[in-house]
Amino acid sequence: MDHGHLHLDRNTGTVDPLSHLPYPTTNARLVRGGGTDMPAVSVYIPTPFRKMTGNRQHVEAEGADVGEVLANVDKQFPGFRSLVFGSGDQVPAHINIYVNKQEISSLQGIQTKVNEGDEVAVIPALAGGALQGESSASDEPSPNGTAPRKHIGALTAEQVNRYSRHIIMPQVGPSGQRKIMESSVLIIGAGGLGSPIAVYLALAGIGKIGIVDFDTVDISNLQRQILHQNDDIGKHKAESAKETIHAYNPDVEVVTHKVPITSDNSMEIIAGYDYVVNGADNFAARYLVNDTCFFLKKPLIDGSILLFDGQVTVYLPDQGCYRCLYPAPPPPGMVPSCAEAGVLGALCGTVGTIQATEVLKLILGVGDSLHGRLMLYDALSMEFRQVRIRKDPNCVLCGDNPTVTALIDYDAWCGGAFGHTNEEEQKAAAAAKALKTNA
Repeated sequence: MDHGHLHLDRNTGTVDPLSHLPYPTTNARLVRGGGTDMPAVSVYIPTPFRKMTGNRQHVEAEGADVGEVLANVDKQFPGFRSLVFGSGDQVPAHINIYVNKQEISSLQGIQTKVNEGDEVAVIPALAGGALQGESSASDEPSPNGTAPRKHIGALTAEQVNRYSRHIIMPQVGPSGQRKIMESSVLIIGAGGLGSPIAVYLALAGIGKIGIVDFDTVDISNLQRQILHQNDDIGKHKAESAKETIHAYNPDVEVVTHKVPITSDNSMEIIAGYDYVVNGADNFAARYLVNDTCFFLKKPLIDGSILLFDGQVTVYLPDQGCYRCLYPAPPPPGMVPSCAEAGVLGALCGTVGTIQATEVLKLILGVGDSLHGRLMLYDALSMEFRQVRIRKDPNCVLCGDNPTVTALIDYDAWCGGAFGHTNEEEQKAAAAAKALKTNA
């Protein structure tokens, strides 16, 4: 095919209108001024952006650097650039671009050079998820010093039998199983992600599981939210979740928080748990949970889903945060929610189960967690990939000179001031407003 080559102005990030020249019709690559062939690279297109590329997962484009490569993708698929850059000239905070799994902000930005056969990956932030035994108890402090926790003595015969497949594993054993049973986990959202997370953590024997969700069960939830059944329609999701968890494992203590999580209550709610798993479906809750976990020094296991794509990572205290990866939320309406774009039901199980696995690994102190790595799952191609993420010294929350030193009005910051375009964000904002009015 005969494509055109575009030149991206390195100072402004805009396309030079005089550079719309056709490639040679021969098989030779376009030759630049220096006399070398223009490298051809593979550009990975995430599912939310594939409507612009004819549902292609990868497209080939030529260019000397990332900026030129993306400009050439836009030449092939007009409008692609606006999805990545928006109306500006810089890569926005809710988009990360990688060259061979290394984020370009740690290289030379859009001027990062590329070589023949390299891969450029465009990764947007995703908000999808859902939102919103016999033992002797003591007030022993948790590892983070805030949440009282159970102390488990010798396992009963029933517990040994129930958890036998764990106990025979050398990485778990009786002592590891007791660690699991002494731990507490807070799950944000009893929906698509919260469902498999809650089920597998309950089956594993987590001592206390907290569920934060203000919503009620709707028939549209049943396509993916395995905590709920047809008879639960109209019931509080948190209550439905509690009943399902106890049906699997009656020994688990389940605490329901049937309120939207807000800046007014997040510190109190999250302080009572050892680990936090985020399955929120809107950016306001996602940033709120991140910031609260940072201030309370809680490990955060973060997951998100949309269409056929999933993302999972782990943030450990004082070792980076969600704002290092995505410093600011996308403009309202830029990234659709699951309610707007949809999500494959089975995708929730894959991503949520990975989040539950990361929790158990942290509790047991085994293996390598996803800390410092963002796992990307593309269900359409059945492909897993990982990219490195790092603590940003310029992060406004956890960096060397932080400017965010307290919780803020996340609803306004994430788009409330401009009006909500996301149905789930509208619902969460309305519930939070009602909670504040009735307080």
